[in-house]
Amino acid sequence: ALGAFPAAPRARPHGPELSSAAFGLTPARSSRSFPDAPRAVGFETDLITGNVTSFLTAPPATRVPATGTSEMSTVEVSLSRLPSADAAVLKTPATPASKHAKEEAKWCETANIFEYGAAANPVMAPIPVLVHPAILHEQGSTRIIPFDINDCLDIDSPCTSPNLMASFVRVCETESIDTKAVATSQAFYVIRGSGETRGEHGAVSWSEGDLFVVPVTSGALTHTCHSAAKGGAALYWVHDEPLMEYLGVAPAGKKFEPTLFKRERMLAEVEEIAHANRGTEVNRLGVLLGNKACDQTKTLTHVLWSLLNSIPANSVQRPHRHNSVALDLAVAAKPGVYTLMGKEIDTNGDIVDPIRCDWTPGGVFVTPPGWWHSHHNESDEVAWVLPMQDAGLYTHQRTLDIRFVDDELALHKAGKIRGSAFAVTCRQYTEMVELGAQVPHEKKQGMKRVWSAEKDIATGAKMVGMKRVASYAKVPPKPSSSDGSA
Repeated sequence: ALGAFPAAPRARPHGPELSSAAFGLTPARSSRSFPDAPRAVGFETDLITGNVTSFLTAPPATRVPATGTSEMSTVEVSLSRLPSADAAVLKTPATPASKHAKEEAKWCETANIFEYGAAANPVMAPIPVLVHPAILHEQGSTRIIPFDINDCLDIDSPCTSPNLMASFVRVCETESIDTKAVATSQAFYVIRGSGETRGEHGAVSWSEGDLFVVPVTSGALTHTCHSAAKGGAALYWVHDEPLMEYLGVAPAGKKFEPTLFKRERMLAEVEEIAHANRGTEVNRLGVLLGNKACDQTKTLTHVLWSLLNSIPANSVQRPHRHNSVALDLAVAAKPGVYTLMGKEIDTNGDIVDPIRCDWTPGGVFVTPPGWWHSHHNESDEVAWVLPMQDAGLYTHQRTLDIRFVDDELALHKAGKIRGSAFAVTCRQYTEMVELGAQVPHEKKQGMKRVWSAEKDIATGAKMVGMKRVASYAKVPPKPSSSDGSA
């Protein structure tokens, strides 16, 4: 009784119901078999009628699944169906007297029930387009300058977005300052100056244009400025303490190693990409900053995401959108560089009633989630921007949903509206459709469960059915980290 249900039969066109015999076909059957026993228990689904029957079958002796594994293990599957709609009316059962009535009454006081249509998209405080100007870190004493807008978001604890906190850290020459956060990830980008940072993970020297990230840190990080223009160094500091506060948790362990990105290496990578794409039009010309501990998401940390993006002189980067909030640092820009952002685009791919946000070098601005935004450089020099986002978390959840306007316009002209921009190739999607909803077979240590669909060919090469095959693929071991842990 796994509570699983077979895939619903495909919708038939209006008109007389057609049986499989009307097409001269034997009803197609979909089967799943499961590994390592003299006999395996599974089920068959009639792909035309949708009927399900259980079956016993001996494991194949000669056929090797597409994954290259031939061993099978036993899994018993019991299927149940939902009752008809007429039988699904909720009935109020007789309620016996409870010996916990007082406690239950107290618990009931905090229960709310909403009508779905009215509450599915609750009214929440919007994330505003706000700016944290560079002048804040260009003068004054050594201090932390938080970009705290929690009052705008109706959030109790300090934050710049629901999940992240951004701040400037000004460190006057020869002085030091401590920073501390209850966070899984902390990122520091050097806006100006040179110096060093020390903490429980060791020490690192930095200079303008460098970026480094540190994992969970129980103590403080101490930042010291050796030299800087404007009388002091400036760091752009972003961490995920607001996310921890919202969840009511503290980080349990280190998820990645301290990581340093030197300015020279990042610029060299951007130049190489620019050279490779010379003569072609690309939406973004920059480098994503990844971490070896985040091989699947290819993000700065498991929570944070960052991009060093360049906008060539006298050019426009067409609109795109994503579900994460962007906290954008304008690294370098001359007058005439700005971002347009808004909730909608027109049929030409232009943003409707946009908000214009001009770039000021060393300043930060907020790009709300889901808003289309385009970058414009009307100056004669290359402009640079470094967005910080919680898109590592969104990418892990498969909910980042980044979309580029020209892709969406092409789909719209083809009469299509997609539900998600999560990267699923045409072949992957076709295979998912063929397989339908599956009850997973038994989990095995060091193995990944996989499914495949194999066509059954009758005499005369006429396809009469499809077989679903459940099998395993070996999972390669993960490389060990420097502390010896996987």
